[in-house]
Amino acid sequence: MNITVLLGGFSAERDVSLASGLRMAEALRTKGHAVTCVDPAEGPLSREREAAHLAAGVGTTPPSLEQLGKLGGGGGSIPPALAEWPAVKGADVVLLALHGGQGEDGTLQALLDLAGVRYTGSGHLGSALAMDKHLSKVIFRAADVGTADWLMAPTPAETSGGNGSPRRTRERFAEEVELTLGLPVVVKPSKQGSTVGLTVVREREQLDAALDLAFRYDDEVMVEQFVPGRELTVGVLGDQALPVLEIIPKNEIYDYEAKYTPGMAEEKVAELGDSTRARLEAQALRAFRALKLRGCARIDFRMDELGNVYCLEANTLPGMTRLSLIPQAAAAAGILFPELCERIVGLAGRG
Repeated sequence: MNITVLLGGFSAERDVSLASGLRMAEALRTKGHAVTCVDPAEGPLSREREAAHLAAGVGTTPPSLEQLGKLGGGGGSIPPALAEWPAVKGADVVLLALHGGQGEDGTLQALLDLAGVRYTGSGHLGSALAMDKHLSKVIFRAADVGTADWLMAPTPAETSGGNGSPRRTRERFAEEVELTLGLPVVVKPSKQGSTVGLTVVREREQLDAALDLAFRYDDEVMVEQFVPGRELTVGVLGDQALPVLEIIPKNEIYDYEAKYTPGMAEEKVAELGDSTRARLEAQALRAFRALKLRGCARIDFRMDELGNVYCLEANTLPGMTRLSLIPQAAAAAGILFPELCERIVGLAGRG
């Protein structure tokens, strides 16, 4: 099969995307497929460029916004003509390994839909819904998927009284957070992944700086009730829930460093009772279907000491690095990585 892997891109998750996509490309080549790697920021990659990106690996911090702004001639977005590039238009399947930004928020998917290109992962609607954490949680509540309480922070325009909006001061919002959610809370960009721009706020005085950081990465910021307890994740492959994994990070949270630095987190098949495991799998599948997802996705949860389960988010293009969770969950189900990649390609669709 002639497969083109789209990887890299312009988001803060660029390095993770390169590592994921190049690993998947090599796995598919071992199965006899003809694979071309294309970076929207660089174009088709030679084997030499692939090797250079592989050698660079994933750092302990994401690339800076300044570094990302210099990519692709400074345009910073997916070229509208990408779907017509020969390597994309001529592929039997386009495997999406772009993480975050326009590669995962439905923009790229809509572009490929218009061009009639078959691609992996969710369609444009499901991708957009899952990327927006606020809309996801609204849908989770409607679908009876447990999720923690949250508030949306006032935007900079609202706090300045711009755009004709009544002025919502940060001080009033801090009062609302304490009254409605209590402390600690998690502050994060509403449309970002890999915990980029995320802060756990334990004292009211920390809220301002956390909001400023999150607003660097998105125009909408969520403040979510912090759920102490176990961090769990359920991969979904087609209509199959993969084994539940538990993540035990060395840091306070499973942040960017913990996710992509060897030894910074322990990931293992979760030790759970049969009823709890079945409940988590059912919640994951319910979230997957409610968001209209397809292909492969990862649904993340927290479980408190009473056994209550709270869905954090759905990842429509989850990482596929050597430390990533979906490959580990697949391996626990007896699915080796090259077979996992072939299954993902086999679930590709249009529209």
